[in-house]
Amino acid sequence: METKENLAPYIDHTVLKAFAKKEDIAKVCKEALSHHFASVCINPCWVPFAAKLLRGSDVKVCTVIGFPLGANASETKAFETKKAVADGAQEIDMVINIGALKSGNDHLVLEDIKAVREATRGKVLKVIIETSYLTRDEKVRACRMSKEASADFVKTSTGFGSGGATVDDVALMREVVGPEMGVKASGGIKDAAAVAALIKAGATRLGTSASIAIVSGGQAAKGQY
Repeated sequence: METKENLAPYIDHTVLKAFAKKEDIAKVCKEALSHHFASVCINPCWVPFAAKLLRGSDVKVCTVIGFPLGANASETKAFETKKAVADGAQEIDMVINIGALKSGNDHLVLEDIKAVREATRGKVLKVIIETSYLTRDEKVRACRMSKEASADFVKTSTGFGSGGATVDDVALMREVVGPEMGVKASGGIKDAAAVAALIKAGATRLGTSASIAIVSGGQAAKGQY
């Protein structure tokens, strides 16, 4: 199994609950600095605050776009992305237009991703496909379009859908995108054993609010992302 020191750089330390307070954001930033997590993943309104707290550190500021439904207009997602980058976001996790994908409108899905890719201005882009809502074919198509749009990662879940990351989904995503593109697993990741299994399946980043329990070898508290 991976050690505590090896797990931390895989983790986006996450707090995306609607009722997260300023002190919650400060707490996760402090924890991320202490453990050297890859990033802190927060809602867009908190980006300026987190960017200030993390300035000059090795912890990136990650935020979410079109979250959690992915049903915003592409222009809205692009604007939201530009604002987040201007505020200090270094990584962007966007939700695809899930309804368009399930309707067979792949052109809209692809152009939606491209609009956000263009707006990221060279920052890291992760594309959330929300695997729990998709068939195998839809997962494959979403991954292929994310790769075509030059995204840096495909990501399993928002954590707000009907299910989270699974080993099978991560393995499929890795198979589709190949060895060079990132795969982020998120949703329902509770302990180090789950993290190790997902990394073995091909994940190169993990999104979780149970980060401290994971790197400490414990079990997440009930209700954690």
